[in-house]
Amino acid sequence: MSDLIVAIDGPGGTGKSSVSRELARRAGLPHLDTGAFYRAATLAALEAGVDLDDGDAVTTVVEGSDFSQEEGRMYLDGRDVSDPIREDEITKGVSAVSAHPAVRAHLVELQRSWLRSHEGRGVVEGRDIGSVVFPDATVKVYLDASPEVRARRRAEQSGEDIAEVLEDLNRRDHLDSTRVASPMTVPRGAIVVDTSELDFEAVVEQLIGLLPSES
Repeated sequence: MSDLIVAIDGPGGTGKSSVSRELARRAGLPHLDTGAFYRAATLAALEAGVDLDDGDAVTTVVEGSDFSQEEGRMYLDGRDVSDPIREDEITKGVSAVSAHPAVRAHLVELQRSWLRSHEGRGVVEGRDIGSVVFPDATVKVYLDASPEVRARRRAEQSGEDIAEVLEDLNRRDHLDSTRVASPMTVPRGAIVVDTSELDFEAVVEQLIGLLPSES
């Protein structure tokens, strides 16, 4: 069985997580949400009471913690934190934590190890997958959508005010695309799919069409 890495990058609100999970299900591939690692790292740092902008302190906490993900659930030191890492406090702090180069280096190695443990096959989603984590991925996709569409989708899911969601998305986009370590960008060789005017099924079908026939 040959390696098959499907790298799906893009900003929040593009349907990246739901599309990635469904693509993995239909293709019979394991799924990895790398963003959950950074969220779990943020939770670990907050629980340790360290300043999220203090790279050395955050790195010490992260390197001393155990992170794992299986079947869509994220674990921190053996504790299922899949729900707590989606809370607003984590969302607001994750860009600061993910900007620290040493934190990224540690978590990227964990993500690569995860793929090795799954026979080199998987649908991996994040913001630096095709550019940094798996630059030689079999298929690279960058999902995008207009900021207004992304904000509306997020607001419909969370019940928050659209204007506030849009402001937060723009803030995270700016932080993630301008950070020194592994900035969010369209990976070389990636196929850009704008989901603004596409429904969920159309996006999934388009991505399925990109997979090699042997998958």
